[in-house]
Amino acid sequence: MFISDIRKEFYEVVANQRVALLVSSDIDALCACKILQALFHCDQVQYTLVPVTGWQDLGTAFLEHKEQFRYFVLINCGANVDLLEMLQPDDDSIFFICDTHRPVDVVNVYNDTQIKLLIKQDDDLGVPSYDDIFRDEEDEGHDSGNESDGGSEPSGKRRRFDEGAVERRIERQRERREWEARRREILFDYEQYEYHGTSAAMMFFELAWVLTKDTKDMLWWAIIGLTDQWVHDKITHMKYVTDIATMQRHVSRHNHRNEDEENSLSIDCMRISFEYDLRLTLYQHWTLYESICNSCYTSCSFKLWTLNGQKKLQEFLADMGLPLKQVRQKFNSMDMTIKENLRDVIEEASNKYGMKDIRIQTFGVHFGFKNRFLASDMVHATAALLESTEKDESDSDNFIKALDSLSRSNLDRLHSGIELAKKKLIAIQQTVASCICTNLILSQGPFLYCYLMEGTPDVKLFSKPMALTLLCKYLLKAFVHSTRNKRCKLLPLIMAAPKDVEKGTVIVVGITPESETSDKKNFFGRAFEKASESTSSRTLHDNFDTSIIELKTEDRSKFLDALITLLS
Repeated sequence: MFISDIRKEFYEVVANQRVALLVSSDIDALCACKILQALFHCDQVQYTLVPVTGWQDLGTAFLEHKEQFRYFVLINCGANVDLLEMLQPDDDSIFFICDTHRPVDVVNVYNDTQIKLLIKQDDDLGVPSYDDIFRDEEDEGHDSGNESDGGSEPSGKRRRFDEGAVERRIERQRERREWEARRREILFDYEQYEYHGTSAAMMFFELAWVLTKDTKDMLWWAIIGLTDQWVHDKITHMKYVTDIATMQRHVSRHNHRNEDEENSLSIDCMRISFEYDLRLTLYQHWTLYESICNSCYTSCSFKLWTLNGQKKLQEFLADMGLPLKQVRQKFNSMDMTIKENLRDVIEEASNKYGMKDIRIQTFGVHFGFKNRFLASDMVHATAALLESTEKDESDSDNFIKALDSLSRSNLDRLHSGIELAKKKLIAIQQTVASCICTNLILSQGPFLYCYLMEGTPDVKLFSKPMALTLLCKYLLKAFVHSTRNKRCKLLPLIMAAPKDVEKGTVIVVGITPESETSDKKNFFGRAFEKASESTSSRTLHDNFDTSIIELKTEDRSKFLDALITLLS
């Protein structure tokens, strides 16, 4: 059931209880978790935090905690399956679900007692009406017992009466069959595509605002949550711009409120500002040259994996009048005169090279005098920590580190995340270049397919879902820029990489065709399910995103064949 008053129906209910927070492993969920933790600290609400990476984790976490807790808050997981069917909880367990995954399962929508959805109603949900998908079981044998017991009636009259009852029953069965066929059709249309709604961090920030407990830190986390959806390409450009405008109003309100405060220039102050900044990843923490080479937008526009592209980049830098000595040194060390109007200079030169939208609406933050970060810097750094493969640490260790890096008291951790993010971006860029130069992307008919072999450099990094999805998006964009085949430009991409060599599994990701106007609705979740059913491939649909699955390596070819048949 959808909650209309988040303060009354959610916060005041859990405020005096012990709560279990089950948090998915993505940046938006981490930010939502930070906001909720801060609110719980304000009101001294007792809670236990449990990171969950997939459905199996969620099931285990629930089993471990169901005895001690009655209230469960699920962040970015749980909305898109029939949760009660999956977890089989006791009747007094109550689940509050704040999840961006769509479509929301219809049973969750119409369950009034145990499932409470903290989901924006104005998102385009398109939930089918109750009568179209649920029907009270009618008493099937309603007419069959109507034969009169007394044998005194003439038999002809009795037969006529029977015929009427049989006809009515046949009519009812026909109606039921029609209703069931219509129900299947409605549910198929509703559940066919997977997409994402309003950021969970924004939802909890609105709660904090309604409670008048919102702080600048919470606002910054909400901005990072929204930026995560943009960086990982989960929402449409239109939705991003609309939500940015909402956050901008909150930023203005906070800045206005703090203008009179004396500490606005103290050493530990925090200033958030709206920026119309460059789409160059981490450029303020890197050299400008490295950032241009490793940002998806610029590297695809220049086709930097070709000699021609490298030449074009040199011309681009010359056009801007930027000496190589300057662009190849740390951004912080560049001449102040160059840095002052750098954004305008780059924008002007980019227009000549066909990069019309090199600037994007976003936010930046200053911690004290020295540290400045853009929202996208935070997303890349936190994602790199969350999926770190450097040391053999558990998922929950990485989760805690990533969560720590969002606090401004832990800038060292954030800087280590930025260093990891740079390595990850370089690895992605090199993999994209080698895949395109060695023609690893094959057109399979209805989709493009690319498989990363065991032994490819950095292949371990791409066994993680977020890293592989990002690689997938970069690769598709690069392929669209480099291919001359018009039909291939409109195709989606499926990518597979080794997940666990010992178990012999691969991780498979499917993404929608590359287009600025795409509605970001992904049909691969359904297609993967159908293909694995029809070939009895050994698959594991454990990720909260249905378009990411695990598959046994030897079942790969029959699974792909089934997909080709299905989507043709």
